Amino acid sequence: MITLIIGGSGSGKSAYAEQVVMDFGDRDRIYIATMFPFDEESRRRIDRHRRMRAEKNFTTIECYTGLKTVEIPEGACVLLECMSNLTANEMFREDGAKEDTVSEILEGIRKVDAQAEQLVIVTNEIFSDGIDYDAETTRYQAYLGEMNREIAKLAARVTEVVYGIPLVRKG
Repeated sequence: MITLIIGGSGSGKSAYAEQVVMDFGDRDRIYIATMFPFDEESRRRIDRHRRMRAEKNFTTIECYTGLKTVEIPEGACVLLECMSNLTANEMFREDGAKEDTVSEILEGIRKVDAQAEQLVIVTNEIFSDGIDYDAETTRYQAYLGEMNREIAKLAARVTEVVYGIPLVRKG
């Protein structure tokens, strides 16, 4: 079963997603980390997220591209964080899917979902600022928006986290 959690930066979506996984009970917990540590800020964010889940018995799998190649223990609860990083990696990294980003990631989600008991996916709400961006950023937004819509269709539950408050949108 897929649970999609969406929210803006600093909304509390990561902490909420971890709690959702914890609430599934005592099962194998897999954290698929998608943020590539390309600068000091990203290393700090990765460190903060590792500290947040340190006592929660997650096994971390680093996956910057190629989600469809990840092998998950059957019956595990998986937290995939997050779609915005995975999308950027697939679009812009040398080993990424480039213009096939959407189909590659959705194929990976379906494969992970087929292996896992529960799949919790974190994504960002980046569409409400009303700013016009350059062509590459607009294409990134289009890809992420398309994936968010498709994942929401696949998901049994969709929750938006706003200021730390989970708002159930589906399920």
